[in-house]
Amino acid sequence: MKTLKYYAQAPEVYTLCEMLFRQGYKIYISTSFTLEVDKAVKDFQLKNQLVADGVVGMKTWQVLFEKDCKIIKTNNLFLSENDLKEFAKEFGLELAAVKAINEVESSGKGFLINGKPKILFEGHIFWKELAKRGLKPEQLSNSSNSNVLYPSWTRSFYQGGEKEYDRLNEAIAIKPDAKVKEAALASASWGSFQIMGFHAISLGYSSVQEFVDKMYIHEREHLRAFGRFLQVNGILPYLKAKNWEKVAEKYNGGGFRINKYDEKLARAYKKYALS
Repeated sequence: MKTLKYYAQAPEVYTLCEMLFRQGYKIYISTSFTLEVDKAVKDFQLKNQLVADGVVGMKTWQVLFEKDCKIIKTNNLFLSENDLKEFAKEFGLELAAVKAINEVESSGKGFLINGKPKILFEGHIFWKELAKRGLKPEQLSNSSNSNVLYPSWTRSFYQGGEKEYDRLNEAIAIKPDAKVKEAALASASWGSFQIMGFHAISLGYSSVQEFVDKMYIHEREHLRAFGRFLQVNGILPYLKAKNWEKVAEKYNGGGFRINKYDEKLARAYKKYALS
């Protein structure tokens, strides 16, 4: 890992922030080495008999990795290479194709560093899910909740990470009603393969809540849901053929070209196929 210090802007800073967060430092996770990060680094160095200079060099990285590995081992929520190999064999898929979707949908990570499954809340889906349950979203919508309830798709309100849970909870709090909560849970994509909650029943779960509860258990549950999703939605033939345009369309809907999902999938597949 590269040496980092205050003012640095790099992907490695994001990793540093995640590791510090797991050590108990409540810092904002980003690619920017801020004063807040500098303070956390110096405190970590001081507590671990290192020179407290705020410079994350070889010695500081080594201690961070040693401590981080101990935390991860006691909270193992992640898929192994063997899990993916068995899944690929079960469904007759190329391992590189499975890894490509895993990478593009959630950067290969199904959980946040606080142990919650990774989510993305979709306010336009929330609008539709409320309507499905006989509620009138136009009557519930106002200026105070416009970031979680809106009729048309926009990326403007995406926050990422833990802040997506703030949006989810804000949606649930719009009205103390079980239907509102269910609609909100159905309006988020969950876990390693970012499957929308509204698919729960079609995938064989008894309820949206059961699906969500499973997503908290382990990335293997994310993988099981993914397998069901591929089968139910007729994606397997296209994934086997590496027809990325059709895979992207069926997986992400007609707007997949906006985010260039097919191109991202093709690039990720090529990378894993060559490795």
